[in-house]
Order: sequence, then C-alpha cells, then structure tokens
Amino acid sequence: MFVAVGKEKNGMGNVTNSAVPSTAAKIKKYFPLLIIVMLFASFFAFGFDEYLSFTVFSENRDKLISFVDDHYITGLMLYCVLYTIAVAASLPGGLLLTICGGFLFGWGVGGLITVFSATIGATLLFLIAATSIGDVLKQKAGPWLARLEKGFQDNAMSYLLFLRLVPAFPFWLVNIAPAFLGVSLRTYVIGTFLGIIPGTFVFSFIGSGVDSVIVEQQERYAACMKSGAEVCTKEFNVGSLITIEIVLSLVALGVISLLPILLKKWRKA
Repeated sequence: MFVAVGKEKNGMGNVTNSAVPSTAAKIKKYFPLLIIVMLFASFFAFGFDEYLSFTVFSENRDKLISFVDDHYITGLMLYCVLYTIAVAASLPGGLLLTICGGFLFGWGVGGLITVFSATIGATLLFLIAATSIGDVLKQKAGPWLARLEKGFQDNAMSYLLFLRLVPAFPFWLVNIAPAFLGVSLRTYVIGTFLGIIPGTFVFSFIGSGVDSVIVEQQERYAACMKSGAEVCTKEFNVGSLITIEIVLSLVALGVISLLPILLKKWRKA
C-alpha cells in the first residue's frame, strides 16, 4: 500500500519520489485484527476455555452471588466488558454467559445488558472485518460476491433479522458475513440489536431459574459420593436447556422476518 504514486517537486524544486510505503496506515488497518487474533489464541493457550463450563459455574455459585450482592454495579460492568470481549473475539460460551447473566442479575436486567454487550461486541467485529479484510476478500472473490452483495443489500434488514433469529448459524459468522456484503453500519446495528432480543431474553429467563438445576446437581453429586461410587461427576450439558419448542419459536420469528421479501417477490410475479 502506498500513500501516493509518481514523482513530484518538493519545496526546493527538486524532483522527489512520493511512492513511499504507508507502514503507519498498514499498522492502523490490521492492528485491530491482530488484537482479535491474539485474544482468541490466548484464550485457548492459557486454558481459559476450561472455565467456561456449567460445572465451574455451579461450583462458584455462592462466590458469584456474594460478589454481585456486595458489588452490584461493578458486577454489571464486568459482565458487560467480558461479554463484549467474548463476542468481539468470537470466543465460545455465549450461551453459558447469557444464562449466567440471567442467573446473577435476573432475566430483565441480565437480558438487557446482554443485548447491549452483544451488539457492541458484534459491531466491533463487523467494523474490524470490514476495514481489515473486506476489500481484500472482495477483490479475491470476483463477480459472484458482487452479485451476492447486491441481492443481500436489497433486503439487508430482513436477511439480517433472519440470520439473527434462527439459532442455526454460528454467531461469529453472522457477525462478519455482512461486513463482506456491503451492509451499512446503521442497518447492521439495528438488525443485530433487534434480532438477538428474543433469543437473549429466552436464555436469560432460563438462567433466572437455573439455580434449581445447580442445587439438584450438587445433591446428586453428594449422594453419589456418599454411596461410595468410584466415579462421581458434576457434568451438565447446558444445551439440554434448549428445548425444541424454543427452537421452533425462534425459527418462526425468523420466517416472519422474511415475509417482506416474499411479498416483494410475489408482487413482482
């Protein structure tokens, strides 16, 4: 990348070559992407992924509740920062974090702070993807991406809402794909904010009642230890909290978001 190409005269009348590498511009362009990559790699390199489990959460239940009771605002701020970083760096464990937010702060406050945090994190990732690798990908992809971009832009809000509502697409993929399809920042932020509200509040509500699951898990583990069994575990699959009814409800909302596109095609036909 160059700041200019060709030759020009300087103030003393001498001809100078203005084609100098824009190192500062390159650093400015790719530095945020480097930070994201380093955060993602460090998360696994230092074993932080081992702490993102329902077992660890249940074992530290009392400590977490005590901390939030004593430092409620600080707890909210820490949760917001951690959730934003997790989304921006595409780290795993979003479902567990959402459930934890509902458990610690209630489904209303927990759901609201999660929606804002997720929107901020997703927007940061969107901007980084668009500015760092968006142009390069478009040049490499060729005409087919331009056609896909045109079709997506015509109904960007409906498509984005569908991708956000239906829990079949990886959250990180939905965060960066619009950056390569020419979606405006305004449309992206509004579509993300509105699209994640239903699922977020559903899982926050589940989190507000998950304490009974933790107590049952602890009692079952204690009974197993008392029985003298050789192997006793505290494993619990968070995914089991997602019922088919929840999935179908979100899919139905996703289909509704596509109705404007279907009506438009029907009118043209």
